[in-house]
Amino acid sequence: MKVLIVGSGGREHAIAWKVAQSPKVEKIYCAPGNGGIAEYAECVPIGAMEFERLAEFAKDKEIDLTVIGMDDPLVGGIVDVFEREGLRVFGPRKNAAILEGSKAFSKDLMKKYNIPTAAYETFDSPKKALAYIETAKMPIVLKADGLALGKGVLICNTLEEAQAGVKTLMMDKQFGSAGDHIVIEEFMTGREVSVLSFVDGKTIKIMTSAQDHKRAKDGDQGLNTGGMGTFSPSPFYTEEVDKFCREHIYQATVDAMREEGREFKGIIFFGLMLTTDGPKVLEYNARFGDPETQVVLPRMKNDIVEVFEACIDGTLDQVELEFEDNAAVCVVLASDGYPESYKKGYLVYGLEKFKTMEGYYVFHAGTKRNEEGRIVTNGGRVLGVTATGKDLKEARANAYEAAGWIGFENKYMRHDIGKAIDEA
Repeated sequence: MKVLIVGSGGREHAIAWKVAQSPKVEKIYCAPGNGGIAEYAECVPIGAMEFERLAEFAKDKEIDLTVIGMDDPLVGGIVDVFEREGLRVFGPRKNAAILEGSKAFSKDLMKKYNIPTAAYETFDSPKKALAYIETAKMPIVLKADGLALGKGVLICNTLEEAQAGVKTLMMDKQFGSAGDHIVIEEFMTGREVSVLSFVDGKTIKIMTSAQDHKRAKDGDQGLNTGGMGTFSPSPFYTEEVDKFCREHIYQATVDAMREEGREFKGIIFFGLMLTTDGPKVLEYNARFGDPETQVVLPRMKNDIVEVFEACIDGTLDQVELEFEDNAAVCVVLASDGYPESYKKGYLVYGLEKFKTMEGYYVFHAGTKRNEEGRIVTNGGRVLGVTATGKDLKEARANAYEAAGWIGFENKYMRHDIGKAIDEA
């Protein structure tokens, strides 16, 4: 079969790598792809938001399955466009992708169906938001309602920070229309855990847990990013936590969406906070996480194409997900200055070593091939270096060893990815 993957980051590289392992697949295309994805797929210069062009390409090339990696096209309704054209596509329709597309929608859904989450209020007026925080308990969390590249969440420790946050989101429009509405919620403390799942509209199958590092600098300092590294499994995601989430969060979310007439088929990413009052939902995403995918898929035993098809066909109840009894750690190599300003176009060295080392992977996020065909930096997050090990400590040591194999001029990384492992 022929598969088209839509997207251009490390997540899509990991998906392409996993899809390429399926004996069912003879040809992979990726639009628009990147320098690393080109190893597994033919990269096509069509943007992820060019729905009609993508659908036309899929028809012309007789694509059997399209996999949508990114949030923007899902929230924008790419699945609806493909389905109208009679094309087979993996991902939620627009009316279901709102689970990620609107923080206010997802919070209201959780409130209505008694799914544990932080107390909150929503605002579409800066004046009302500012009046509310005058009486609110600090710290407090401000969230842009719409998509903001994983950066539209502000944790404010003081009233002054909260006031500045409202200005940033709603008045200065730092994240554009994503800040037209905001959610203000109570600040929760505890361990954060990410849990990915496959959903076919009624059945949900949970993947292995992971834990992301969002802040740019060591010690969880600096600005929020799209993710500077991750590890899997999370030692804090215990059997007790899993049991609670299965009873009160996972299936409840799938059932709630179906009850609302928004049947969800695809990936639900649960961002959880393990509080003293039990697990609560921080956020939902409607697709694979980035960089969580880079540690989850290397541990997955299943043929991912078979799982994608089961989700589309409503037969997920017949699939048993299996994961290796090991661990994985991903360290993101970024351009110094990310997530604000940084230079691009530097040659990347050391990638060839990964071709000969089992259990070591390098997933390209922001790269391209220059005129000589060599890999150069082309983004803030450049590469995700993933390594496996018998346990998290070994995987972490391996990942940092592998991160040292790679060089480019303004290479930057955190040095404490997975350090929480030591505290488990």
